[in-house]
Amino acid sequence: MKKSKFSPQQIARILKEFDNGKTAQEISREYGISTAAFYKWRERYAGMNGKELKRLKDLEEENRRLKQMYASLSLDHELAKEIIEKKL
Repeated sequence: MKKSKFSPQQIARILKEFDNGKTAQEISREYGISTAAFYKWRERYAGMNGKELKRLKDLEEENRRLKQMYASLSLDHELAKEIIEKKL
C-alpha cells in the first residue's frame, strides 16, 4: 500500500480548512492533491482530530500486518497437512 505524504495531523488540518469555508478546489491546488483524494479523506476521516486519525492509521497498519501473518501461517498449515496426508 502506498504511503501517504501527509501525516495524520496534516490531513486533519486540511479537512478543518474545508470546514472553515475553503473550497475543495482551493485546497487541492494549495496542497497538490486531487479532489478525489480530498473527498476520500473527507469521507473516511471527517470529524476526527489528529490524534484519533493517527491512532486509526496505526490500527489499520497493524491489522494489515496481522492479516498477512495469518495468511502466511494458514498457507504453511495447509502445506503441512498435504505433506502429512501423502506420508500416511
